[in-house]
Amino acid sequence: MTTFPDVTVTVIVHNDAARLPRAVASVRAQTHRAIEIVISDDHSTDDTPKVAAALAAKDDRIRLLRLERNSGGCGAPRNRAVEIARAPFLMFLDSDDELPPKAVELLLAAHREADVDFTMGAVERVRADTGATSTWMASLFGRRRTVRGIEDEPRLLFEPLSTNKMYRREFLDRHGLRFPENLHYEDQLFSAQAYTLARAFTVLTEPVYRWHIAPYAAADAATISNRRHLMSNVRDRIAIARLIDAFLAEHGVSAAVREEKDFKFLSHDLRLYAGDLPYREVEWVAEFAAETLPYLDGLAPAAYERLGWVERAVIGLLREGRYDEARLAARGLVHGVGPRGTTVAEGRTYWGGAEPTTEAGRRDLDLTELDLEGCPFGAARFRHEITHLRHTGSVVELAVRTYDPGRRLSLAPQPARLHLAPGGRRTTLPVRLDPAGSGVFQGAVRLDLAAVALPPHGFWGVRHPVLEVTRGDAVNAGVLLAPLDFPPFEVAGPARHRVTVEPEGRDAGRLQVRWRPGGAAGRLLVPMARRGVVRRLAKALLVRA
Repeated sequence: MTTFPDVTVTVIVHNDAARLPRAVASVRAQTHRAIEIVISDDHSTDDTPKVAAALAAKDDRIRLLRLERNSGGCGAPRNRAVEIARAPFLMFLDSDDELPPKAVELLLAAHREADVDFTMGAVERVRADTGATSTWMASLFGRRRTVRGIEDEPRLLFEPLSTNKMYRREFLDRHGLRFPENLHYEDQLFSAQAYTLARAFTVLTEPVYRWHIAPYAAADAATISNRRHLMSNVRDRIAIARLIDAFLAEHGVSAAVREEKDFKFLSHDLRLYAGDLPYREVEWVAEFAAETLPYLDGLAPAAYERLGWVERAVIGLLREGRYDEARLAARGLVHGVGPRGTTVAEGRTYWGGAEPTTEAGRRDLDLTELDLEGCPFGAARFRHEITHLRHTGSVVELAVRTYDPGRRLSLAPQPARLHLAPGGRRTTLPVRLDPAGSGVFQGAVRLDLAAVALPPHGFWGVRHPVLEVTRGDAVNAGVLLAPLDFPPFEVAGPARHRVTVEPEGRDAGRLQVRWRPGGAAGRLLVPMARRGVVRRLAKALLVRA
């Protein structure tokens, strides 16, 4: 390197020879050229060292660093790179991600506009399986601003990434700020410390990091965040949370900051594991409860009060040792789906089939305020589960069980309708729900996907069937929970469309129907949709997407 760099970008890598060139290419293509690129290899055993050497041979801005032994995390390779970095500003990039072309330019310009300790920008998330893009924590990046310390905006603790930020080297050195080693989720502690210690930092609205998400990666290839099935992963998450708590206490932050951190843990960190509970064995759930509940006992009561009622029910059932019920409750987390049944004791209504035995359980499982029996019918908490699903050609047969915990339906056959509306064209099918026990109904429906109405120009996107139950003039529309062991399948749809029927994500969510047009319409709609402009195209075609 012949010139002194303005910014050092560290690319950490371990056994990722295939994707490392893409990450490094995104740094080399930055519009701001005065950069140093450090490839920090956490002792890879594949072709990564050879690939890194070939990349360095093409660009004298690239320096190579190889750890003597594998550290098993992100902290050590980043810290070793900081030691040799030559620029006054530092950035970090993971080998499976990218920087947008103007990332360095934008973040560095913000440093030059204001005396701040770090600058940060939005994160674009890209799904590897569909190419769909979204903005990570979009509400935090809606406006450009300079924040004068975390006390001014505690909710930024919800954004713990280190990779969408550019740090002033002097700031890190002055506070001895480095990543923790030998623990995963190192970003969370590092970022909490940076937010707390910074005099000021600037938030940009533009995307400065491209985060590639592989939700269906194999277990041995999954990122740390996708290895939640490992109990060591749970322990690391809690250990980092305890270190954050100790740091915040040491630096005397306000109760508002501590509450925001606790709420973030409950509604985000714990929520990630809770969403997986339907897929876990009861023994795993019991061990998970033993690891997490002692930590939860010390969190701010005000943070619990901000949780949704289904989230609180999952925690309450774990506290009560009702692990099977906790797994069932977790299926409704995303869409606020109610319980299969309730228990009434001393004038209070509780989630599930038994009265709580602990004070915390009574608090978390109390549904009295929802007024399940007297609330407007449209707000009734029905629970619709698909108990069986099979397909022959384009015809999908669904067996549905509906739970009525508020006893809003009479013990007689109930008329219902299934709706599916791709592109705004609604297809409606009648469903008869027959009584199958106290507060339980069941029915069946045949959905021919080749006969579903579509817009004239076709449709690319996802829709979720809903089940509509009526009483008089009142209507209640609810989601259909997909079977846990349901493998996705593809069928031929109308007008040369391919239709994939699948569960929504991996969190035991709704039944999902994904449409992909073929022919000329597919060649136009699909690439445009992946570039995030499907709504503008749809408007031009008079299609509501």
